[in-house]
Amino acid sequence: MRKRYIAVGVYCQRKSRYSYSKKSSYLPDLRKLIKRRKMGLKQTIRSLDAFPRTEEHLLQKTQSGALVSVVGLVIMATLFIHELTYYLTTYTVHEMSVDLKRGETLPIHINMTFPSLPCDVASIDAIDLSGKHEVDLDTNIWKLRLNSHGHIIGTKYLSDLVEKQHTTRNHDDKEHHDGSAKKPHKFSFDKDAENMINKVKKALENGEGCRVYGVLDVQRVAGNFHISVHALNIYVAQMIFGGAKHVNVSHMIHDLSFGPKYPGLHNPLDDTVRILHDTSGTFKYYIKIVPTEYRYISKEVLPTNQFSVSEYFSPMNEFDRTWPAVYFLYDLSPITVTIKEECRSFLHFITRLSAVLGGTFALTVNKGWFWIRNARSLDV
Repeated sequence: MRKRYIAVGVYCQRKSRYSYSKKSSYLPDLRKLIKRRKMGLKQTIRSLDAFPRTEEHLLQKTQSGALVSVVGLVIMATLFIHELTYYLTTYTVHEMSVDLKRGETLPIHINMTFPSLPCDVASIDAIDLSGKHEVDLDTNIWKLRLNSHGHIIGTKYLSDLVEKQHTTRNHDDKEHHDGSAKKPHKFSFDKDAENMINKVKKALENGEGCRVYGVLDVQRVAGNFHISVHALNIYVAQMIFGGAKHVNVSHMIHDLSFGPKYPGLHNPLDDTVRILHDTSGTFKYYIKIVPTEYRYISKEVLPTNQFSVSEYFSPMNEFDRTWPAVYFLYDLSPITVTIKEECRSFLHFITRLSAVLGGTFALTVNKGWFWIRNARSLDV
């Protein structure tokens, strides 16, 4: 039994030695395999390199390469300045909402010239749909006398106008002016009236005109304001002009607005010129006012109004009982437009700048190598 145990032990010992020697023979192959895998991984990573080292013979500096570099730098600098300017400028966003303003006044800025209408006979009326006729109420209106060459020769401040109530008068109807004959005479035919008539006739002979400018504050409801000779007694007007057909309401609108101006605002009636020759009539401007709020990037809010307009001219004929005038009939929109200033995103600026500069650089490099190779081939 003892011999058997010894034999078994010797067999097991030999077997273990044999297995150990067999495993040790596999180690170099395993190490080689691991090394190969590492080398393959490094090669894979190196293949992803987008900026490989340039060979020495490709680093030669040439005049054509310098020219391409200078052109590329100029282009990139120009594009950089353009993108920076674009980023620093603001843009506007328009929003619309229901107008909730109530009980406010509407400012009307007027600056007009009447080259053939003396200041002594020109009058301004403002009427709203409530039937209230306001003439120079809480406003500042100036009239400047002009000579035949358009130069100022005198001023007159409209401070003696009073508020009038008209309960049964529609301003777009002709009844307002048909009834002017029924109103009390502004002038009696005495010495003052004769002096007035003679003064206006002399002004007409000298070619005097009138420039009207200032601000009207009216109620925030639909209405109209007009400039005409309606303040005169009808008989005095008849003696001065000799009939309605001889009243010339030619005019130039230098500025007409309904609030302060904001950046980019264009009033469609600015610099409008309407001149009549050998005729007369009534001008009507139909204005649609849109309440507007302009919000600056500094969060400051500017309340104002913008408007659209259409016009109509009605020539005088022998049977008209009205007198020529210039009407501005306005109505308010129930929608408010809010204009906001916004700045552009810095991330958007970086994205655009990288795309523009990177594309220019790549194009310059490719075209540069193409030109250099062609130059070298020609030299050869």
